[in-house]
Amino acid sequence: MKSLNKFVVALAFVGMLPALSYGQQYTAVETAEIGVMNLLSTVQESRGLFLTDRDSYFGAIEEVLNSIVDFNAVAVVVMNRYAESASDAQKDRFADILRATLTRFYGASLVSYEGQELAFLPSNNADADPRADTIVGMELRGGDTNLQLQYQMFLNENDEWKLKNLSLVGINLGRQYFTQFSALMGQNNNDIDAVLDNWK
Repeated sequence: MKSLNKFVVALAFVGMLPALSYGQQYTAVETAEIGVMNLLSTVQESRGLFLTDRDSYFGAIEEVLNSIVDFNAVAVVVMNRYAESASDAQKDRFADILRATLTRFYGASLVSYEGQELAFLPSNNADADPRADTIVGMELRGGDTNLQLQYQMFLNENDEWKLKNLSLVGINLGRQYFTQFSALMGQNNNDIDAVLDNWK
């Protein structure tokens, strides 16, 4: 169950691959469906490197993540109210930290995927502003437990759907990370550089 949970979180972050090329040609749900297939294909092709050449394996995962996740947007979500006082350089630095951290965490988690059924759920805001953030849900069905998750996608300035946050079984990852960021701010006299130095 623990590895299944990790896989769900990982998959949530990497469901939007076609956004790089197709923009709004597809709905958010359709974009996610195609993206997941491309991601799993990359994992399958590179899986053998996980034990023999881990740097190359994570490099392949990072290449996919870079095309589908807006890490600067993720950084702003995690920083929350502190983002207003952060410089562009600090935001960029935190984005790089999150990219490295999440690439290794999710890359390792995806190795445990064993073909569980993945079902995408219809969007609950289909009639809303087509340019507004879109919540897309999916359910991983394996064994006796079905796990649900949601991820938040937004259109960037190039009309590309990108991921900036996710929730797993009701737990908002951006909010969880913000709690960690806020605690570090309190421990380091609101020194953002010190927080980034101590982020784990």
